[in-house]
Amino acid sequence: MNEMLLRTENLKFRYEHYSRELSFDEIRIASGQHTLFLGDSGTGKTTLLHLLGGLSRPDHGQVYIKNAALYKLADSKLDTFRAQNIGFIFQEAHLLKNLTVSENIILAQSLAKRKVDKTQVHEVLEKLQIADKASSYPQQLSRGQLQRAAIARAVINRPAIIIADEPTAALDDKNTNHVIDLLLDTAQNYDATLLIATHDKRLKDHFSNTYILK
Repeated sequence: MNEMLLRTENLKFRYEHYSRELSFDEIRIASGQHTLFLGDSGTGKTTLLHLLGGLSRPDHGQVYIKNAALYKLADSKLDTFRAQNIGFIFQEAHLLKNLTVSENIILAQSLAKRKVDKTQVHEVLEKLQIADKASSYPQQLSRGQLQRAAIARAVINRPAIIIADEPTAALDDKNTNHVIDLLLDTAQNYDATLLIATHDKRLKDHFSNTYILK
């Protein structure tokens, strides 16, 4: 059996000015165990992803990634750990508009305190079939190209985990299958474990490990 990659203990979170506390069941995910977090709007899917990815500190509980307790790390060390071990793909690409595609990806290398490797950037873009867009700016890309650029940025540091939030929102069946196949193939190519949060029940058939949020 693959080693334990991620686990949680007693995770709880409450937004300021929001009376209901979000409480999450224990999560255990082995390396290579691609996982779906499925739930309707308001069940805390995005909040959970932010907790698992070190973007929001819980009010109570702990997240362990590769046996490192995320929320025992000081902010600066948490930032570096996150950049080195976790790749994020949001519903919108969130690429910096004043940087080219390749510059956006090089920035991700720098944030992870890794040596800038332009050859590696080119190889990632080539695998995702957008190498010809390396010098383009985000506003010059189609939605599909933007999504591929965001995936390239997420995998450039060979993270252990790729986190995707609602990657198929507003897509038809054909494009939904294409995006999920692309994410799964990319995760496999880079030896990463894919975690997806969504309300899209069409994705259930693609994942053997599913957490239902209520």
